[in-house]
Order: sequence, then structure tokens, then C-alpha cells
Amino acid sequence: MLTCRQVSHLVSEEQDRRLGWLERWRLRVHLKVCEGCRHFQANVDFMRKAVRHHPLLRDQDKDE
Repeated sequence: MLTCRQVSHLVSEEQDRRLGWLERWRLRVHLKVCEGCRHFQANVDFMRKAVRHHPLLRDQDKDE
């Protein structure tokens, strides 16, 4: 099973690339048993959505 450190790395990596099937499976297994990592993933997802929908940051993306 993955360690919490490995899971936090995969959760972050997941924001930049599609994980392989084995990575996704191992991540899901760990998240089933680790409440702390589920909270970490929820926080990362929340921050990603917040940044994506923030009006000032959205306008900067249009300028580039």
C-alpha cells in the first residue's frame, strides 16, 4: 500500500497529468482507508476549483 507521503505526491501529480491505471487503483485503495488523505485530496480539489474560478486569475489567463 502507498504511504501518505506517496499519496500526497500522486494527488498533486493528478492535477498536472493523467495517472496510470495502477497509480489510480493504488490511490483509490489508500483513500478508502485513510481519512487524512481523503481530506487532503478534497482540499487540493477545492483549491484547484477556487483558483480556476477566481475572476482575477481567470482574466490573467486570457491575457497570455
